[in-house]
Amino acid sequence: MTPELMIAGVMLVALVLYTLTGGADFGGGVWELLAAGPRKDAQRRLIDDSIKPIWEANHVWLILLIVLLFVCFPTAFAAVCTALHLPLALMLVGIVLRGSAFVFSHYDPLHGRGALRWGGVFAVASLLTPITLGVVLGALGTGFDVDRATGLVDTDFLSEWLAPYPLAVGLFTLALFAFLAAVYLVREAEDPELRADFRARALGSAVAVGATALVAYLVAPPVIRHDLSVSPWATPLHLATGFAAVTAIYGLWTRRDALARASAMAQVTLIVVGWAVAQYPYLAYPGYTIAGTAAPASVLTPILVALAVGGLVLFPSLAYLFVVFKRRRAA
Repeated sequence: MTPELMIAGVMLVALVLYTLTGGADFGGGVWELLAAGPRKDAQRRLIDDSIKPIWEANHVWLILLIVLLFVCFPTAFAAVCTALHLPLALMLVGIVLRGSAFVFSHYDPLHGRGALRWGGVFAVASLLTPITLGVVLGALGTGFDVDRATGLVDTDFLSEWLAPYPLAVGLFTLALFAFLAAVYLVREAEDPELRADFRARALGSAVAVGATALVAYLVAPPVIRHDLSVSPWATPLHLATGFAAVTAIYGLWTRRDALARASAMAQVTLIVVGWAVAQYPYLAYPGYTIAGTAAPASVLTPILVALAVGGLVLFPSLAYLFVVFKRRRAA
């Protein structure tokens, strides 16, 4: 395996981990916006208590992904940040507003108007940011051409992302994050009625995931639809993803919450991996391949060493963070 493929693999792992952790945080914000019924305040408290200990740490995976793209694939980074600067800027604003609002909403100990106002900003930002993230990921497969005269990306700043497929992937991402958050919250809830509330939300969002996935497939560009339907890996991947999805629904329906959570995590992981395999060998189709945009080996090799050394510190630290805040809370 070449150094650029190894680094691309690390980027994929970072995207999967960000989806499983940060994506669930965004989904929690969606359910805070949609909190309803006689237990809506309790629902919001559960979401806040679940997010507070670890939400900021989850962004480490997104930062790692962006830094690796910038350092190891600079040509692709420049093209993506040029053509997609509008949805990327909206995503960045959403992340900043969401984080700031989450903090400011807890500065009002009486939970008055200030807390409600900032809580609304947090919820709306949590709704819009996953959509822009999905739009960016979907746009990477729609058509990034190179201007032969200048060597730069040939773009009008709109057509790459303001199209049916990126927008459909944005809605799919939102549904996926909401589903993942609801499944996690079923496991987090101690009150049986709260658990039932989020179980119903998890089952409903599972249906939304399937519906938005079908829409995204139907409007996908021919090259992606071809890879997702007739490639040698397509059938095994679809079967594995479908099995994980059915198992997650079965676990929710039969109140086997640990099984539902593990299956939902497997389903989400397979979806992200499937997107990456369909995208391969392009970082941005069709003008920017992994091999064609990679930095020299003199850059990639030290980066691989740094990743190996950094992983020895990062993974135990994050594991300890989850053990301290999650197991103690459960106990």
